[in-house]
Amino acid sequence: MEMLPDDILGNAPGVWASAFGAALVTYLALRLLAGVLVARLAELASSTRTRWDDIVTHALRKTKGLVLLVVALYAGSLPLDLPERLTSSVQHLAVIAFLVQAGLWVSAGIRQWIEVTREERAAEDAAAVMTMNVIGIAVRIVLWSMVLLLALDNLGVDVTALVAGLGVGGIAVALAAQNILGDLFASLSIVLDKPFVLGDFLIIDDMLGSVEEIGLKTTRVRSLSGEQLVFSNTDLLNSRIRNYGRMFERRVLFEVGVTYDTGREFLERIPGMIREAIESHGRDVRFDRAHFARYGDFALEFEIVYYVTGPDYNRYMDIQEAVNLEIHRRFDEAGIDFAYPTQTLFVRRSAAS
Repeated sequence: MEMLPDDILGNAPGVWASAFGAALVTYLALRLLAGVLVARLAELASSTRTRWDDIVTHALRKTKGLVLLVVALYAGSLPLDLPERLTSSVQHLAVIAFLVQAGLWVSAGIRQWIEVTREERAAEDAAAVMTMNVIGIAVRIVLWSMVLLLALDNLGVDVTALVAGLGVGGIAVALAAQNILGDLFASLSIVLDKPFVLGDFLIIDDMLGSVEEIGLKTTRVRSLSGEQLVFSNTDLLNSRIRNYGRMFERRVLFEVGVTYDTGREFLERIPGMIREAIESHGRDVRFDRAHFARYGDFALEFEIVYYVTGPDYNRYMDIQEAVNLEIHRRFDEAGIDFAYPTQTLFVRRSAAS
């Protein structure tokens, strides 16, 4: 019968058995601890209104079994007398696994925080949703960059020289990708300065529509005819933008013309009649003025200005239609005629005829 070797890599079989047992117990204990902790936090989160326990629970659910296995192997290697190089490799592997797991926890927490913020503030502040999205992407980029640098530093790589080299390379990349970086910084300007937010109705040059998505390079606008308009963020900020989403009230100016044979007493009454027709809509409108403005080519022209106390275009059109119908009814009852383009010819006969 073949006997077991007296030692393996300088350690007796009994020591290896103990190391294996320690690794197994550590792995099972970590899995049990993670499961119990997530279950308890989930139960606590369901009974509280605060969102932070939800975020922590979501982050802990991203605990990876492979990382726990690496940590358990490191714990099992502690009783062993291994070569220095192998011990160092196991330590480096355990540290890198912990860094990756920490990155996964923080990244998951950031994502959940953004989702919670979107749900809570989407209806009240669309700009906040955009800001959270961009900030979340930037923070995750910084996070994983730090994880990578710490992992390389743990492996003995000269991070200072690497960062300096990346800086020189970054300049070259920046020069080669000026347009992309320009759009990226333009998206940050949109998020921080907030010239518009999701849902705003914009007119850009001769194109118009509602903002549907603001990305890192492009902004997408849904036009009234249904197609999607895609703008480069840089080009968009360089354009003249009319943002109707920031309209708090709508100024309405229109004109009414009556015939030249309208009597003076009616001309004096017309501004009051128009004012009554407008003010009949109560708080939805704010009357400004109505004046006999000018003698037109074929009409006596009145100029009227009022405000609709809201930005909704359909509401404005409903009010304007009602005002027009009310003016028509009042003029019809008073016997006032609307003017329309006409010409009158005066024929003079000569004395000889």
